[in-house]
Amino acid sequence: MTTIEKVLYTAKTHTTGGRDGAARSSDGRLDTKLTSPGAAGEGTNPEQLFAAGWSACFIGAMGLAARKLNVTLPADLAVDAEVDLGTTDGAYFLQARLNVSLPGVDRDVARALVDAAHQTCPYSKATRGNINVELNLV
Repeated sequence: MTTIEKVLYTAKTHTTGGRDGAARSSDGRLDTKLTSPGAAGEGTNPEQLFAAGWSACFIGAMGLAARKLNVTLPADLAVDAEVDLGTTDGAYFLQARLNVSLPGVDRDVARALVDAAHQTCPYSKATRGNINVELNLV
């Protein structure tokens, strides 16, 4: 396990009610109702929040990789993250797919960017070896 030498940021949230509750960040920027996946009503669920955070972080990691490889990323790049909640033998698990769109970037270069980003993105590091992850160029 890696120990952080210098903390750059600490996210703080207060959540009540679990999947049918609410979550609010300490700075008030996040203030959302929570619902179970597929439930009617307002709110999001933890899997959607995780997918949004991971895809945003992954785009940042691709930016770092692009600078190292002297590649210009297209303005319309996108990552569509899909996070599945499922069960095996009665236990809950996650699995994920990151579908990366890099319009106009040579496929080999795009693959190099995605692979490099997956090595540096903190969300990718946290999931590596823990859940099944697919990285797709679309």
